[in-house]
Amino acid sequence: MDDDDRPVGRILSRREILALLGGSGVALLAACTVPAESSPGAAASASATAARANGVTGQASPSAAVARPSCIVRPALTEGPYYVDERLERSDIRSDPSDGSVRPGTPLVLTFNVSAVTGGECVSLAGAIVDVWHCDAAGVYSDVADPGGSTKGKKFLRGYQTTAASGLATFTTIYPGWYQGRAVHIHFKIRTGGRGGPAAFEFTSQLFFDEAINDAVFAQAPYARAGQRLRNDGDSIYRSGGDKLLLKPTRDPNGYVAQFDIGLA
Repeated sequence: MDDDDRPVGRILSRREILALLGGSGVALLAACTVPAESSPGAAASASATAARANGVTGQASPSAAVARPSCIVRPALTEGPYYVDERLERSDIRSDPSDGSVRPGTPLVLTFNVSAVTGGECVSLAGAIVDVWHCDAAGVYSDVADPGGSTKGKKFLRGYQTTAASGLATFTTIYPGWYQGRAVHIHFKIRTGGRGGPAAFEFTSQLFFDEAINDAVFAQAPYARAGQRLRNDGDSIYRSGGDKLLLKPTRDPNGYVAQFDIGLA
C-alpha cells in the first residue's frame, strides 16, 4: 500500500561530520548531545538547558549555546506518498476538523527539540516549522486514496507547529498503528524560511519505535487485530538509518511521552 521504501541520503562518518561542521556551511541534520561527564561541556550543557527554559531565542549566544557538542547525523528518509500540506496549524492532531471526531488510540505526546548547529555549537532554533503526519490505529492515513479506500477530505493525525524560542514544538497525538509492508513509524518534515514562500531549508524523515513498546501497545484495543506486523529489522527504510531515529517513549498516567532532539546546520 505504501511505496515510501526508497531511502534518501546516507549516514556520514564522524570525520565527515567534523569536516562539514567546520567548513563550507553545507546543510546537515544532527541530534545534539553532550557527554554527561565532559568538563567544561557539562557546565555549558546545564547553562543551555536553563537558557532554553527561560525562553532564549534561536540567536547564537554564550548562554544559549552548548560548547563542543557531539553531533550524530540523522539520515533523511523518503517523504512517501501520503504527505499532504494541509497548512493546519495545531498542537493536538487527533481530531478531524470537518466533524470534530477524534481518532481512538493510546495518547502520545511528542516533542521536537530543534536546534541550529553553528560553528560546532547547538543553539535553540525558534521559528522552524515542524509538520507531522501518520496513520491511525488501523493503519489508515487521512486525505488520501489508495486500494484500501479513500479518506479524501479528512485531516486527522496531520498538523504543524512552529518552534518556540526554546526550539520546542509539541504534538498531542496517538500511538501510530501499522499496515502491511512498513514498520511502525511517524513522518515529519522540518522547514525554515516560513510558509509564505520557498523553504530556506527543508528536511524530511521518519521516526520509529522501540519494539518492546510496540508489543505492549498492539496487544491492546484498538490496535489488536489479525495479521503479521512488520518489525523494524524487516523494514528497508529502518535499515537505512532508523536506529538513529528511534523513539523510546515513557509511560505517563495518560499514555506515552517522547522527545526527539534534532539540529539543523
